[in-house]
Amino acid sequence: MFLQIDFNSDEAIYIQLRNQIIIGIATESIREGDPLPSVRQMADNIGINMHTVNKAYSVLKQEGFVKLDRRKGAVVALDVDKIQVLDEMRKDLGVVLARGVCKNVSCEEVHQLVDEIFQSFIRGQREE
Repeated sequence: MFLQIDFNSDEAIYIQLRNQIIIGIATESIREGDPLPSVRQMADNIGINMHTVNKAYSVLKQEGFVKLDRRKGAVVALDVDKIQVLDEMRKDLGVVLARGVCKNVSCEEVHQLVDEIFQSFIRGQREE
């Protein structure tokens, strides 16, 4: 698993880790049933505190991306609830789109950007 953590970013490391794992799932480089590295292994590989990894895994569990098993550790297990996901996306996108409106980003530019990002995930799934 290849993760890109920016230690100079204002974004919390556990959020970066969470986001990288979600992107890995979306592009199918991490698949349903795949175990994630143990908290200790992940922390050692990235060079971060174990509590940071534990927090990222806990958030992923709350969001329905992984299940935590005492014997197997964190395992990718997608909790499919489309209505809930759409509600969360609406909330998250609301803020992102508001920022774009404030900076005079057009609706067409937003649609093009969304299509580009969405297609990159679809292409990532097909390339394997």
